[in-house]
Amino acid sequence: MKKIWINIAKAVGFLSFGSVILYLVFRSVSKSYMEDCLAKGNVAADCKLIDKIWLDFQEANYWWLAGIVLVFMLSNVSRAIRWQMLFKPLGHQIKFLNSFFAIMLGYFANLGLPRAGEFVRGSTLTAYEGVAFEKSMGTIVVDRIMDFICLAVIIVLALVFESELIADYLGGMTDGAGSKGIKLGIFAAIVVGGIYITWRMRERLSHYTIYKKIEKLFIGFIEGIGTVRKLDKPVAFVFHTIAIWVCYYLMTYLCFFAYEPTAFLGWQEGLVIFLMGAIGMIIPSPGGMGSYHAMLMAGLAIYGVTEYDGFSYANLIFFTVQIFGNILFGIMALIVLPLYNGKKKTIDEPIV
Repeated sequence: MKKIWINIAKAVGFLSFGSVILYLVFRSVSKSYMEDCLAKGNVAADCKLIDKIWLDFQEANYWWLAGIVLVFMLSNVSRAIRWQMLFKPLGHQIKFLNSFFAIMLGYFANLGLPRAGEFVRGSTLTAYEGVAFEKSMGTIVVDRIMDFICLAVIIVLALVFESELIADYLGGMTDGAGSKGIKLGIFAAIVVGGIYITWRMRERLSHYTIYKKIEKLFIGFIEGIGTVRKLDKPVAFVFHTIAIWVCYYLMTYLCFFAYEPTAFLGWQEGLVIFLMGAIGMIIPSPGGMGSYHAMLMAGLAIYGVTEYDGFSYANLIFFTVQIFGNILFGIMALIVLPLYNGKKKTIDEPIV
């Protein structure tokens, strides 16, 4: 019981940092909303952004919001099954509940520190399934590579169906592209050069403990990535990959109907809004706090949705998923995983 309370205390710490960032975004939008509202002849008491957001939450269609939670959890079921598939070539039969709750715990950790969830997710299976951490992280790398491939497909689809609007939006974002390209080239040259020098000096470096640890981690990554070509059910793997991203898209699309100012948007507009939100989640911030809101607001602005309505829409989908998905199931994971597994396994202990 003491351990459970300690884990819950850690969870509170995870949430605190992300909440600060979201508050800073809120304060910025609130100031702008106040200025515009006063300019229209309203009194300050009627120009509080928090009141508008609260009213928007009250007037939202909760059935559509429930649908968002449902498809989000379905996406996590598919992700858990797909992750199980990646471990089979490594000789591990991962339990579904461990796979599922490790993913949810990872999302929960992301609310505190950006990308911390990947390490929490990997270390959770190391603890409860006996998988070497570097191998577990290798499968997570594969998982993320598949996500980037799917994101690239979404970009292509958005360009096909909404090319003119996207071109207009990106038109003002090309300044300084040349200098950025030069810096990127220099950085790439340094990385490649560093890898080459390390490879040439590998025999000398092999005597150092830190080099051995890095080499072990690298080999584990390679083994994890190599599981893709050894999959015994590649069709099922592809199916669950597509299912994950269809569910992600549906979350954005269903929220249109939950909120009156966005109810006029259709499936094509949904592709662009979804793409913008996905980019916002990639930007390092706890759980996408702030960056996700900003990117959704920018995408909705393309279709004439005001900044303030866009902020309310972003909060509707964000807090629906975070509270009823990531936080609820994250806390459940902290409680269920120790109870379900009993004792932790030793590294690479055979799974019976």
